[in-house]
Amino acid sequence: MQFTLDRLGMIYPSGKQALKNINMTLEAPNLIGLLGPNGAGKSTLMGLLTAGLKPSEGSISMNGSPLLSQEKELKAKLGYLPQTFGLFDELTVWQFLDYMSALKGISASKEAIRQAIADTGLEDKQKSRIRTLSGGQRQRVGIAQALLGEPELLILDEPTVGLDPQERIRFRNLFSRIAQNRIVLLSTHIIEDVQSVCNRLIVIKDGMLLFNGSPEELILLAQGHVGSFMENEANKADSSIRITSRINTSRGICCRGVADRLPGYAESAEPTLEEAYLFLLEKGGSGK
Repeated sequence: MQFTLDRLGMIYPSGKQALKNINMTLEAPNLIGLLGPNGAGKSTLMGLLTAGLKPSEGSISMNGSPLLSQEKELKAKLGYLPQTFGLFDELTVWQFLDYMSALKGISASKEAIRQAIADTGLEDKQKSRIRTLSGGQRQRVGIAQALLGEPELLILDEPTVGLDPQERIRFRNLFSRIAQNRIVLLSTHIIEDVQSVCNRLIVIKDGMLLFNGSPEELILLAQGHVGSFMENEANKADSSIRITSRINTSRGICCRGVADRLPGYAESAEPTLEEAYLFLLEKGGSGK
């Protein structure tokens, strides 16, 4: 499965340009992290990939043909978890997934539901009404409906919000297994989730593509731009370095920060993925 985005742009009726000149190819197998500040255009990009929105500029093709001419085929291959999703509170977990299976036209629905419930650890809740579930359990129901039918394209918007650390690890590993022969697009603000499982990153800011490559390549871009220093050694008036962490130690407060040019009091340090991402946003990106 392959998607090609060619000079893709989106302008809403209000005049707001949400995406501008996006060019990239998405193909299986890939677990792709989609990163960017709030309002960057991530939700718009996901809406276009699911054919929920029609682009104002450029095009999207699926396996070489226009995406909008293949909506039925796309829906059959798509699993989608939006950031906000509706659940029918009076239905049980099984009933809701059965309803979603019918909407997706899944033939072996009972087996698909059993698999989705097992993957999301909802066996003991399958007969419970959704209104009785906790926030984390409701989130797992949302993930379960996206997994129904083993979709070839799985798009997940903030899937681990509300989950405890143990559950987050479980689902990161699940997404990684799924991506062995499919496309998984994971939009999140949790850098740890991206660093743990994604082999490719897409970073968007102000509707433009800043980066498209591996986590290792992003970290490489920040080499020489991350430093550590003791707070009492720093120039308090220096605004050129953005502090990313402050840790109390026996010697005082140890800081790390990112800067286009490190000040003399900072010792160069190996960037983390989070620091590389912050540096990219500050710098404006390579447009790779």
